[in-house]
Amino acid sequence: MPDAPKTAPHYTGHRQRLKARLKDNPRSLADYEILELLLALTLPRRDTKPPAKALIERFGSLKEAVLARPDQLDGITGLGPAVQSQWALLQELHARLGEAEARRGQTVSGPDSLARAAMARLGHKDTEEFWAVFLDTKNRVMAWEQMSKGTTNATAIFPREIAAAALKLEATNVILVHNHPGGGSDPSGADILLTDKVVEACASLDIAVRDHIIVTDHDYYSFNEFGRL
Repeated sequence: MPDAPKTAPHYTGHRQRLKARLKDNPRSLADYEILELLLALTLPRRDTKPPAKALIERFGSLKEAVLARPDQLDGITGLGPAVQSQWALLQELHARLGEAEARRGQTVSGPDSLARAAMARLGHKDTEEFWAVFLDTKNRVMAWEQMSKGTTNATAIFPREIAAAALKLEATNVILVHNHPGGGSDPSGADILLTDKVVEACASLDIAVRDHIIVTDHDYYSFNEFGRL
C-alpha cells in the first residue's frame, strides 16, 4: 500500500496566519504572538505558542521577556541553548542600536545620547556595571570601556585605573557611567564620594571628568545637569 500522505503539524496554518498579519497589520499581533514568530526563527519545527505565552507569564511583559538574561529562560520547555543564544544576540542588537548616537567619533554635547546608550546597554542588568567614556579635545567619543562589574549593591572602582586608561588612549575628557539595578537613578553617598575621587585622580593628570551619568531602565541622573560637576 502507498504511504499515507503526511499531515502538516497543527501549528503550521496558525503560523502562516500570523505571518500574514505581520505583513498586513503588525500592530494586530498580541505580544505573545510576536514572541511566537521570533521563537519560530530558531525553532521552526516546534509549536512556539506555549513557550511564548510562558515567557510573558514569567516576565510580565514583552520588553522584560526580550531583555531577560538568557539563563533566565531555563525551565521553559523548549528554550534551550539555541534560543538562549538568540536572546543574547537580541540584547546585543538592542544595546548597539541604543549606542548609535554615542559611538566612536560622535560628538557629545550633553548627557542625552550617552544616557540613552547606557540605558540600552545597562538599564536592564541586575548587576551593577561601571563604564568610562573617553573623549578627545573636541568631545568626540574615543572609546567606551567597562571598568568594573559588581554585585547589585556595589562596584569596586579604582580611580587611578580610570585615569590610567585615559592616559593610554590620550583622552583629555572622561564621562563616568554606571547603572542602579532595581532602584532609582539618584546618586548615593558612595556614588558622590567615588566621583570626587575620580575627579581628583584625573585632575592630577590634566584630564577632566565632564559628567557622571547613572541610569536605570527608564531614567537617568546627570551630575553635570544637577551642578555636581
